[in-house]
Amino acid sequence: MNNKKIILGFFLLLVIVSGVFALTVEQGTDLLKEIDEKSNFDNNDFSSTISMISEDPEEGIDKTVVYQFRDDQADKFLILIKEPNIKKGQGYLMVDDNLWFYDPESRKFSHTSMSEQFNNSDANNSDFKASSLLDDYKVTKVEDSVIGKYDTYTLTLEALNNEVTYPVEKLWITQDSHLTLKSEDYSKSEKLMRSSYYLKYSKVEDRYIPTKMIFQDELVEGKKTTMTISDISVSDIPETVFTKSYIERVNN
Repeated sequence: MNNKKIILGFFLLLVIVSGVFALTVEQGTDLLKEIDEKSNFDNNDFSSTISMISEDPEEGIDKTVVYQFRDDQADKFLILIKEPNIKKGQGYLMVDDNLWFYDPESRKFSHTSMSEQFNNSDANNSDFKASSLLDDYKVTKVEDSVIGKYDTYTLTLEALNNEVTYPVEKLWITQDSHLTLKSEDYSKSEKLMRSSYYLKYSKVEDRYIPTKMIFQDELVEGKKTTMTISDISVSDIPETVFTKSYIERVNN
């Protein structure tokens, strides 16, 4: 066997072993579509109870429990705070591309933003809506990577509009099941703002819902929020739930 054949064979072996067959940008875009489809309930409504433990080196530890209601087909959601008692009845209503915050003490609604932090936690209001990665971002780079024991794809994303919370994101997606294990959120200047870890998933019909997540503030050391989702249901939710009058009524 001549040297050229030996070199060619060695190169092909390296390609196979190192998994250089990474996804193309176009395939990465298809993967965003799949992630959206796996996360959203276009044919069912979705509700759950969410427990949030926020740790702040200055403020201490806070617990918040909320009820979550989603109508993904109509792009609506409602978040009602159950605990702590001092904030019980506060709510966030997303309808007609508007996000409203309701304060039962003043009995008034005020317009707020998806990019705002939720209840002073490390979660953002946008974390509660249906996934819209395909509509909001374009894939600029795809790399093979490893997280722990998992082979992953790392997707670098750039925003397609100004409505997203973060203009640049990175996602680590498992190569076998195509589930998100980690994400990093960056500012326009590409400063790392937040890291998110998706530790556990539950299969609900043919969808996959992350049921344990950690949102870690990268600007304040030791500041993070752990979110746990339970009491998941895909039963129909009355349309009246996604209205201002419903929030006012449940607070009376």
